[in-house]
Amino acid sequence: MDSTTNSSCVELYPSISEDKSKEYTNPIEKIEENGGTSHGPEVSAANGVDLEMGDLNSNRKDRDYAKREAAEILKELRGDLTYAIDDVPPWYTCLLLGFQHYLTMFGATVAIPLLLAEPLCIKNNYLAQGELIGTIFAVSGLVTLFQTTFGVRLPIVQGGTFSFLGPALAILGQVGECPAEVPNDVFQNMTLAEQEEVILNQTEVWHSRMRIIQGSIMVASIFEVIVGFSGIVGIMLKYIGPMTIAPTITLVGLSLFGAASDFSSGHWGIAFLTIGLMALFSQYIARFGIPFCGFSKERGCHRISFPLFKMFPVILSIMVSWAFAAILTVTNVFPTDPNEYGYLARTDLRIGVLRESAWIRVPYPGQWGIPTITIAGIFGMLAGVISSIFESVGDYYACARLSGAPPPPVHAINRGIGIEGLGCILAGAFGSGSGTTSYGENIGALGITKVGSLRAIQFGGALMIAMGMFAKFGALFVTIPDPIVGGMFCVMFAMVTAVGISNLQFVNLNSSRNLFVIGFSIIMGFIIPFWVRDNESFINTGVTEIDQILIVLLETNMFVGGFLGFILDNSIPGSDEDRGIAQWRNKYGGANQDPAITEEILRCYEFPIGMKFLRKFNFLRFFPMCPMFNGCGCMACCCKRESPSIDNKYTTVPAEFIEKS
Repeated sequence: MDSTTNSSCVELYPSISEDKSKEYTNPIEKIEENGGTSHGPEVSAANGVDLEMGDLNSNRKDRDYAKREAAEILKELRGDLTYAIDDVPPWYTCLLLGFQHYLTMFGATVAIPLLLAEPLCIKNNYLAQGELIGTIFAVSGLVTLFQTTFGVRLPIVQGGTFSFLGPALAILGQVGECPAEVPNDVFQNMTLAEQEEVILNQTEVWHSRMRIIQGSIMVASIFEVIVGFSGIVGIMLKYIGPMTIAPTITLVGLSLFGAASDFSSGHWGIAFLTIGLMALFSQYIARFGIPFCGFSKERGCHRISFPLFKMFPVILSIMVSWAFAAILTVTNVFPTDPNEYGYLARTDLRIGVLRESAWIRVPYPGQWGIPTITIAGIFGMLAGVISSIFESVGDYYACARLSGAPPPPVHAINRGIGIEGLGCILAGAFGSGSGTTSYGENIGALGITKVGSLRAIQFGGALMIAMGMFAKFGALFVTIPDPIVGGMFCVMFAMVTAVGISNLQFVNLNSSRNLFVIGFSIIMGFIIPFWVRDNESFINTGVTEIDQILIVLLETNMFVGGFLGFILDNSIPGSDEDRGIAQWRNKYGGANQDPAITEEILRCYEFPIGMKFLRKFNFLRFFPMCPMFNGCGCMACCCKRESPSIDNKYTTVPAEFIEKS
């Protein structure tokens, strides 16, 4: 056996000392005092290592060695997380964490139906608005469950996307003006039959407009399904490295500053109160636990310290700020005049949605009628689909980094994009008014709460479905004032931006080439969209559909910055070491790594069930969405996943481990 194997692995992973490898102890699953399961630095029971190797064959020894090396790498990736991606908190903790993610995403989700209300001709129809809000939450929950179970398998929330909002507004603008509303005094003097006819006409007007949006989204999303499941997006990832990912993720956070500012500007005092509370709970006092009574079979009833501030800073901040704003509303400290500053901080502004919403309403496909299709609408939505693909790829890398997972392999990204396409088709069928995409706000929440558990997000998805059906309860949280949502956005978007910048740790920042690529990509990611928004008429190819696609893409900051970073990084000469590709590849599963170790590290991206059955069929390794796919991969992964062989020096167990065993 090769005696240099262990030192070679230490060279690949400099953070893992040689002494750690030699003094490896049996990993035992750690049971949290509050009842949850945390695999932490140790390996889970399913991946545990039996140190009684005397009767085991060499293949078993190789697997055990791979598990030990993978455990050390995953320990480093985990960092200071309370729960990493594979950890399972207690059910009640998952419920609270899922509710926290619901609160994190509800602001941006509710904004889409409210922004579509006027062009859909339901500006004053609170009942219709409530139905749209319930639909978009139910669809978001369904797609989140699909994505976390069978898609990319990262703790990532799916929800309505603003990428489809621009095309939707353009499509509705081409339909024409809304018919004049019947004044209330005239409506009251009508007979019952006349009132019913007016209501039916108004309902048909907005239903017909929604059906156009539905058909356009469903047909355009077929493109995303094909791009994902065919592996086209995976082929592109072969040329994507830190210099492309960094500006893309950074611009995901920075480009949303307008939304954070608009929400906060309703009352900056309330917004800063929310920001201060989130900073206090998540940073200053996060290390302090709250004494609780716990119970276990071994210890019975005993005292535990629960990390309340660390795990639930979003819920606590919103509740305190909301209660404070409610007091100021009841005492009329906030003005009642809509034109005065501070009016938007009142908690009774959307009380109409709460009043008009039904207690229980189950959304279903085709609830507004059979979707209609227009060529212009399809091409318009296609631009939103393309923008969503680029945004989601960046979100996957950011989410993996904050949840203690390795960078997603190519098959996971292929599935993720494919499932997002199916989610958009589902959203179109239900008539939510938008497609679905990954939510950067919730990715930022992972960094704030230090909880990257996949199970918590799945609980959140189930809660979204419940909130969509119990419309009255969901409408209650719609009444949370905009400044509170804006303060939360300020913190969340800052975390997403910081995650994007953190990818530059692999890059040689002393290289003028790299500084040019990074700086130019980020600044032009602001300049070009800013100019295009003010000069849309300048883009005139003679084909309206092509013009619309170009406008939507060039107005998307993360697409422009990521595209420029991609082109410059792959065209300007530079070594793999300077570009950060070599370090990224070696650290998270490079070509020189033992495939058995790579398989252990990437196990979190496999299907939760049926893997033994799927491995019986070798032909599945040619399918880009299958976990056994061994085609070309991204720069963070092996270009080809090879089977371990006896000649590979990384598949040989060092003599030190056998002697110690």
